Amino acid sequence: MAEQALQVAIDGPASAGKSTVAKLVAKKFSYIYVDTGAMYRAVTYWAMTHQVTLTDETAVTQLMQTLTISFKPGEPEQLVFANGEDITAAIRQPDVTNNVSTIAALAKVRSILTEQQREMAAAGGIVMDGRDIGTTVLPDAEVKIFLVASAAERAKRRYTENVKKGINTPLAQLQAEIELRDHKDSTRKVSPLTQAADAVLVDTTPMSIEEVVETIANIIKKQSSAI
Repeated sequence: MAEQALQVAIDGPASAGKSTVAKLVAKKFSYIYVDTGAMYRAVTYWAMTHQVTLTDETAVTQLMQTLTISFKPGEPEQLVFANGEDITAAIRQPDVTNNVSTIAALAKVRSILTEQQREMAAAGGIVMDGRDIGTTVLPDAEVKIFLVASAAERAKRRYTENVKKGINTPLAQLQAEIELRDHKDSTRKVSPLTQAADAVLVDTTPMSIEEVVETIANIIKKQSSAI
């Protein structure tokens, strides 16, 4: 009997390796990968570009009516588009990174994007990563993973990524920004970052990317064969 195509939810704090791992896991199983964080970044970028106050929920949601977010396969990362414009690099700049938590805290924004994400995942065979996938977006996902790593380790990873992109932010500043984002994400009133009761905790601090992918792949295989 063929293995069932599952919904795989991967949650965790900033720079825990969610997107990198989720993309590789999706490729391994020929699943579709959806980077929900990129969707929030796209809204943040769009709002900043149009000089909309990021805390003005009404203005942001009105602006979202003019925004169509789409994805296309790319190397080394998935390409993200806003109304057909490639914004892959733009949404990873520090100004967007440091403001995305503000947008993500808006209830109406989350409601709109959550509905879009559920539509993408309806048929299964999908890997979705974010902050509240297993708790809010896909509460019935067959596989739920909660990735964590120490703030110091996550800062090192972000620093390495930034250097490759020509972004020179001091390591200590990156760690402070990550810790602040953890606080914002964990304490927001709407869909805070939290581990789902039935999620498997994976601490990636001492692990290589390959080891994390293999760990999650084994969990998926076990669950798929059990259904």
